[in-house]
Amino acid sequence: MLASLLIANRGEIACRIIKTCRRLGIRTVAVYSDADRDARHVRMADEAVRLGPPAAAESYLLVDRVLEAARRTGAEAIHPGYGFLSESAAFARAVREAGLVFVGPPPEAMERLGGKDSAKALLAPAGVPLVPGYHGVDQDDARLREEASGIGFPLLIKAVAGGGGKGMRRVDAVGDFLDLLAACRREAKAAFGDDRVLLERLIDRPRHVELQVFADRHGNAVHLFERDCTLQRRHQKVIEEAPAPGLDAELRAALGRAATGAALAAGYENAGTVEFLLDQSGGFYFIEMNTRLQVEHPVTEAVTGLDLVEWQLRIASGEPLPLRQEEIVCRGHAFEARLYAEDPAKGFLPSIGRLSTLRLPTGVDGARVDTGVEEGDQVTPFYDPMIAKIIARGADRAAALERLAEALDATRVAGVTTNLAFLRAVCSSPAFREMRLDTGWLDREGTAALAAETPADPPTLLLAALATVALSVVRPRPPRVPGTDWTSPWHRLDAWRLNQPPRGLVRLLDGNQLHVVEVEGTPEGYTARLGEAELSARCGVGEGRVWVESEGLRRSFPAAILGHSLSFTQDGRRRTLILEDGRFAARGEEEDSGLFTAPMPGKVTKLLVAPGDVVAKGQPLAVLEAMKMESRFEAPRAGVVAAVHVQEGDQVEEGTVLLDLEVAEAAA
Repeated sequence: MLASLLIANRGEIACRIIKTCRRLGIRTVAVYSDADRDARHVRMADEAVRLGPPAAAESYLLVDRVLEAARRTGAEAIHPGYGFLSESAAFARAVREAGLVFVGPPPEAMERLGGKDSAKALLAPAGVPLVPGYHGVDQDDARLREEASGIGFPLLIKAVAGGGGKGMRRVDAVGDFLDLLAACRREAKAAFGDDRVLLERLIDRPRHVELQVFADRHGNAVHLFERDCTLQRRHQKVIEEAPAPGLDAELRAALGRAATGAALAAGYENAGTVEFLLDQSGGFYFIEMNTRLQVEHPVTEAVTGLDLVEWQLRIASGEPLPLRQEEIVCRGHAFEARLYAEDPAKGFLPSIGRLSTLRLPTGVDGARVDTGVEEGDQVTPFYDPMIAKIIARGADRAAALERLAEALDATRVAGVTTNLAFLRAVCSSPAFREMRLDTGWLDREGTAALAAETPADPPTLLLAALATVALSVVRPRPPRVPGTDWTSPWHRLDAWRLNQPPRGLVRLLDGNQLHVVEVEGTPEGYTARLGEAELSARCGVGEGRVWVESEGLRRSFPAAILGHSLSFTQDGRRRTLILEDGRFAARGEEEDSGLFTAPMPGKVTKLLVAPGDVVAKGQPLAVLEAMKMESRFEAPRAGVVAAVHVQEGDQVEEGTVLLDLEVAEAAA
């Protein structure tokens, strides 16, 4: 077994590899850019070496610096992870020539399989089914147009190099071919430095099924069953699962034979993934082989009980495959959802900022989380904005999907916008639950509906108001301030009134619409009113959920207050509403230290206090404009304004410190 390993990567995959190395007693070396100086993978590793500035081209992609880091730390081997240099045959060769072990396939195998055209030419004689098309060396535009006419339309133009949907165009008519070919070439050249393309017949509404394979240097190859990656947005995978649903034993066996046959034909070694398109009649066609560990490998680990990184390390050490094919068993079903810092309502644009809150579902039964960040870390603009992979396993597909939904409901993120609500909506979609999908389903009819932020109706707003009050009631009280009488009703945290039931207003901001809900009563009997709508109910909090009981019907749902936001899930739809009243906001580190922060991005249109002002709990402090609407935000407690850090007209991000609000006695 290897004694030391340098991980030529960052983020989630670097942390994942370190976890296995710790269990196996392997010393780990991390590398980092200036943007990742304090990143989680750096904190976890035994040693870490700086590579350069934040840009990947000046740090993680510099082969010489990675090799120098290995030499400097005495690392015995290098694991490339995924992305960056992981599929570079030149890097694998440089590692070998430096006298180090590359945890991956030989560079010769990577070269045979790295190009979609060369891979098809290699595998066709081995009997691996190929999509009809053209993958020849003649790249003349006229020749390609001629081949396209012979294949027929619609067809796909695909970049020979790379992946992730870049350099890919659908062509529906011969008259569009040359313009789309030129666009495809430009994109491929910019992304991969290679403008060569191939042509493929477009398979109508296919599924995407891939097989995890392993091969050792002793001539053995096995597969670890298949994964279904059909749920994609613009050719980017969103949720993956294993095994692929709906395959009969004969088709599953044929896929396994084709995948291991591809690995043996290429002289492959270590982990790889053979990807296929599955048509509606059950036929399958080779797409490409990824010569690395895949992002979605945890679902395979979940159903086989195997550690794929450990297999990689053992094979790289020269050991034979740990198990024979007949010894590998698939049990249960698993899903993986990719949690990203991105805004579905804005075309999934990346969202950057500090993770002021990050609570991942580590305590949910059957759930696993792989992440490269922790609460307080920054999501930067330099790299992929993945926050975590949330994996859930169950006895069958339905059970696993319920576990995934539960895990997503237990996830809390604040400070950046995420695709969490989108993922939760996907889990509740009838088409996804019944597997009525193809690779174009999300783009064709799913994304717009699932990403849409539909306005909350009055019944939902009434429930949200009661949830806000219930969560506020059970929140731990702040420390007692010296000199105050906490037995006095005037210092109680509820809406106490002399000889009257407590009554207060819950101000909920839904998009650009403000709703003011009046709530009166106690947990044993609240009445919430919004216009003509009214709900009388008991409510409380338990097991991380809010329950509301009205007219003999009790409902419970996941809900939490994060900063100035209420997040909750109802009928499979996760919603987030801004709490405009600071009295209901969750107390975080900033509030505990006397800082009042911006609850949302916006423009400071009015400052209603100045240094030295004494303010009461609930007194308006500032007005922010967002989405063409002004909202006022109120003091979460009484105090004295010690300092104001912004001016009217300033544009601020969520979490920006607006002012220092000290306790009155402390200020005195």
